[in-house]
Amino acid sequence: GKLSVREGKGAKDRTLWVGEDLLEELQEWTERLTGKVESPGFLLPTRKGTEVATSHLRRSVKRYARKAGIEEVDRVSPHTLRHTFATRLYRDTGKIRLVQKALGHSDLSTTMIYTHVVDEELEGAMKGL
Repeated sequence: GKLSVREGKGAKDRTLWVGEDLLEELQEWTERLTGKVESPGFLLPTRKGTEVATSHLRRSVKRYARKAGIEEVDRVSPHTLRHTFATRLYRDTGKIRLVQKALGHSDLSTTMIYTHVVDEELEGAMKGL
């Protein structure tokens, strides 16, 4: 499935591709919203159909992290989720340009931080041999 993100991080538009299972869940979610909120133009709208405040999203992420049993809840944020996604994508593919495109970075040097995270883990693993 193909999703369009409008004005995401950095107020940039981007395209995301998701698996069929997630796409079906998102379609069911938007169907459940219909009738509950006025003109659902957002994936996570308020009851009035307007955009949810970022502070509310941050609190929600922390609440779900707590429910998931994550011990260091203070370190969990929407940005942490974005960083984790990018690191996992880089680990799985080894293609920094894919990570750059997925995150919407204009400059590759901004994306290069994810290679350092993986390099540090590799160094630690090799020192342990």
